[in-house]
Amino acid sequence: MEIAIEPLGGHDRAAFSCGVSELDEWFPRRAGQDQKRHVSRVFVAVDPTQSVVGFYSLSSFAFSVHDLPEGIARKLPRYDAIPGALIGRLARHVRVRGHGIGELLVADAIHRVLEVRRSLAVFAIVVDAKNDRAAAFYRGFGFRPFPLRQNRLFLPTSTAAAGLTST
Repeated sequence: MEIAIEPLGGHDRAAFSCGVSELDEWFPRRAGQDQKRHVSRVFVAVDPTQSVVGFYSLSSFAFSVHDLPEGIARKLPRYDAIPGALIGRLARHVRVRGHGIGELLVADAIHRVLEVRRSLAVFAIVVDAKNDRAAAFYRGFGFRPFPLRQNRLFLPTSTAAAGLTST
């Protein structure tokens, strides 16, 4: 299946269904508003018929150095906020389950964050997994849980960049 990932525009969002009510409601009703308000940028995966088969949102994010595992935290300055990027919402349509769309969306998000990192400091990419299955999905990409919030995970951008150069 040939897929293109592009910024959200005039795409038909009404028929999108991933099976998670929170995401199925957010995408048609609030994704465009969040983008207009500069709260997030939304990217959509479209098939050759221009049907939306997936999406994700990206925004800036900050967290405390104290949120990180000690082994990583001790190497960082004790600033009030460490810069990150948040993959806030990510979903693929139920009809493309098992086609690798989720993996493609995560890879695209990581690539975009690494591109931004050339102009803006981003220490880590952060995700809030909706459940344990989603957390396991992100761990497959190398994301690690924050010690006190097991479903909030992070991937240092240095690790992501090293992974791209070693493949």
